[in-house]
This record gives sequence, C-alpha cells and structure tokens, in this order.
Amino acid sequence: MRGGEEVVLDLRPHWWFFAKQLLALLGAIALGIVFLAFGVTGVLNFVPGVLLLLAVAWFAKAYSVWATTNFIITTDRIVSRRGVLSRTGIEIPLERVNTVFFSQSLFERIIRSGDLVIESAGEMGSSKFTDIRRPLDVQNEIYTQMEANENRKFDRVGQNLGPAAAAASIPDQIEKLDQLRHSGALTDEEFETKKAELLKRL
Repeated sequence: MRGGEEVVLDLRPHWWFFAKQLLALLGAIALGIVFLAFGVTGVLNFVPGVLLLLAVAWFAKAYSVWATTNFIITTDRIVSRRGVLSRTGIEIPLERVNTVFFSQSLFERIIRSGDLVIESAGEMGSSKFTDIRRPLDVQNEIYTQMEANENRKFDRVGQNLGPAAAAASIPDQIEKLDQLRHSGALTDEEFETKKAELLKRL
C-alpha cells in the first residue's frame, strides 16, 4: 500500500463462486461410488474415473481463480485484482466514486452474497463486481471510507492554508481555496462545499 494508506477490507469472492465446480466434483465422486457398489466392469468402468479427472481439473481451475481474486477497500481507494498467470486489476480512487449499488436475489440474500456496481468519474464509468460477500456491509463501508477520506482532504487543505488562515478574513480564505481549486488540489464540488461552510460563519 501507499504511504499512510491502510487496508480496511480484503475479501475473496463468496464460496458460491465455485459452487458449480464443487457440485460437479461431488457428483463424479458419487458416480464412482455407485459404480463400485454395483461392480460395474468393462469399458463403463472407466467412465467415473474420466469424469472425476475432468471434475477435479475444472474445480482446481475455479479454485485457483478464487484464491487469486481480491476485492480490497483501503482508506484511499477500491482495488480489484484477479488472475493466476495473467492478471487484471482495477483501481478506483475514493474521491472519484459517485454511487455504489448492490443487488441480491432471494437465494443470494440467504447465503449472504451479491453483486456491487460502482459508478465513478473518469473513463471507467461503471464497474461491476460479482460474488461479493455481504454486499450491503461492503457498500456501507465504502461510503464510510469516502466520508473519512473527504474529511482528511479538508484537513490537509487547512494545513496548506497555514497558521495565518485562522486570522485571515473569510473572503481571503475563499480566495486561497479558489487558488487550490485552480491548481487541481480541490475539485469544483469540494470548493463549493468548503466555501459554503465559510460563508455560514459570516
């Protein structure tokens, strides 16, 4: 992580991610037991073994992807990493997140799984993350970290204004905030929010 950045949540996908592969593996094992119980011989005797090998390979592939997939929330950004040999990843700074949606079917509510959609400013626009554990809790945590990140940013702005800011007039402070906006340290929305706070003190 970057300097001063802390990991808040580090999640792997819900176990439902590899449920199909697990069921196929259990089915192949059950079929093998049935063939042994009935003493099937001949060419058919190889069927359970072949199916078992295929099921093991399918499960191993899904499990390796699951084990190398992470959805991470830090104090500064949202990070997604996925892949075994080839890797893909997404990073979304918290200050660029606009809205976080979650969706769950009735079954997903029972097993506490679901999907998240994060709408953000920039080229990515909308990013969907599937098989998230406790998506409502994750959504709430993202909003909590967004608010904390915003507060820290305002604290840093106050430090940049210097000790003289307390003694400076409100118009002077607004002018300095405007300079920070033009330099890129503040967005237009952040400038308007801080400006409104200062104007309330008049």
